[in-house]
Amino acid sequence: MDLQDQLKNLFPDHEVCEQAPTDPSNNTHEIPLQEEPLVCKYEKRKGKPTTLIEGFSGTDGAFKILAKKLKKELSVGGSVKNGSLIMQGDYREKIMQLLVSMGFKVKRVGG
Repeated sequence: MDLQDQLKNLFPDHEVCEQAPTDPSNNTHEIPLQEEPLVCKYEKRKGKPTTLIEGFSGTDGAFKILAKKLKKELSVGGSVKNGSLIMQGDYREKIMQLLVSMGFKVKRVGG
């Protein structure tokens, strides 16, 4: 007895509707590229190193998607506040490499 038969026994009134399998590689959330470069800078806040990404001209939703991708790739924490991405730690080089590989122009500010 397979899973479908067990489900039919548990829920006899339920009608099964066939759905196309979703492809996880098909990303519906596209991040638009921009003409002006993103600004990547380093600051110390309360004595701890932070990396700031500023200058994104897209929507807040697209910026949050970009922030999520960067934070997941680097395994660091961070937040999006007032149009800038604040990431914990000094990851300027890695962030710049990731953004360039995504097709963005990046400008390093300071140090």
